[in-house]
Amino acid sequence: MRGLRKYLTPFAPDQSGAVSVLYELGGLIAICDAGGCTGNVCGFDEPRWFEQKSALFSAGLRDMDAILGRDDRLVEKLVDAASKLDVKFVAIIGTPVPAVIGTDYKALGRMCEKKLNMPVITIDTDGMELYDVGEEKAWLELFRTFAEKEMIDKASERIKPNLDIEKKQGKIGVLGLTPQDISDLQAPKKIREYYQEKEGKEAICYCMGENVCRSTDGLDNHRTAREIEKNIVVSPAALAAAKYLEKTFGTPYEVTYPIVEELVPDMDYRRKKILIVHQQVIGNAMRAEIRRRCQKVNGDPSVDNNAVITVASWFMMKQELSEEGDISLREEDDYMEFIKKEDYDIVFADPMMKRMTEDAYKMAGTGYVADAHETERKRIFIDATHFAVSGKLREEMKKRDERNSDQTNPCLRNCSGSRFSSNRKSSRNDL
Repeated sequence: MRGLRKYLTPFAPDQSGAVSVLYELGGLIAICDAGGCTGNVCGFDEPRWFEQKSALFSAGLRDMDAILGRDDRLVEKLVDAASKLDVKFVAIIGTPVPAVIGTDYKALGRMCEKKLNMPVITIDTDGMELYDVGEEKAWLELFRTFAEKEMIDKASERIKPNLDIEKKQGKIGVLGLTPQDISDLQAPKKIREYYQEKEGKEAICYCMGENVCRSTDGLDNHRTAREIEKNIVVSPAALAAAKYLEKTFGTPYEVTYPIVEELVPDMDYRRKKILIVHQQVIGNAMRAEIRRRCQKVNGDPSVDNNAVITVASWFMMKQELSEEGDISLREEDDYMEFIKKEDYDIVFADPMMKRMTEDAYKMAGTGYVADAHETERKRIFIDATHFAVSGKLREEMKKRDERNSDQTNPCLRNCSGSRFSSNRKSSRNDL
């Protein structure tokens, strides 16, 4: 049945994606809702919530606020909250109700800036799109607002491209890092170590891991984005921002995921038919890594040992990043019929999708090593966790497994039994 979800949880909407980009930057984030959308962000869509503080608020809209369009009340609330908190900026995030009543976000932002001595950005999300659409809007708005441009046409007051800026060699920007896209909260640290060890360069991981790991103002990185030697794009939602930085500052960009090797287990991929379901950039990086390994073990160059690899995603699929045959997934039934029809040897996907393939595929973790001498064909499902697909369900299953393991060891139970109690916060704040 079209639109029916029997196996997968609802995907995070666009306002959750916008919040994910802004979460660590030290701003006051106000979601224009009655409380439900904010509760979903804290309860389901943001894995950092129980470990890391952020000034995230609900506007607490009521029926009469929506009917009468009481923007002045929201402005008063924002001014009051900002005066009591140490914040760098204010962000106003849209939801379905403001979209229905036709809220003018730019005007709302100007009203707030007149009262506040700090920048105000607005993200016109409407709750009808998926998380990566909100991320795309937030990435663009951040750099449009905070990247120091220095080249202003005085006559038109428009920004002019400044392509002669001196770049700081050895400094790389990483765009697109959010928990929804990357899933691994340690990814920023790993990426910084990768570029330091492999290329001797400093990696600036915008919007994830910079404030916590390095105790810096995240906005400082955005202000000096013009100095970056090259940008690395790790999710399709950040591609538009990379193009903007290239056009404005002449900063080249590369679309890849540098630590992809850890996502591809050691096994024989030669002549296999493979499906990779993930966000598009990671999916493409995994495909390139598998092809590299196939070429490495090819003996006779006249023999085609390459794997046939298809990348699919439930989310944003940029045409310029797609190969022929790549798939944009929409319905569960379509995916299940496609799997059955194509009869893949190996499927990389979030573990929550394993049950959608019945018993056709054997589960293999990233430590799985196949016997190169096996002659019997085995269909294999490999865990490629994507938080945007499994969300908190996957996290809760892991916690449950940990608790079950702790119960067999009293020492472990005493040490870890209350590890989340001290960090737990309420689901939302009302302005």
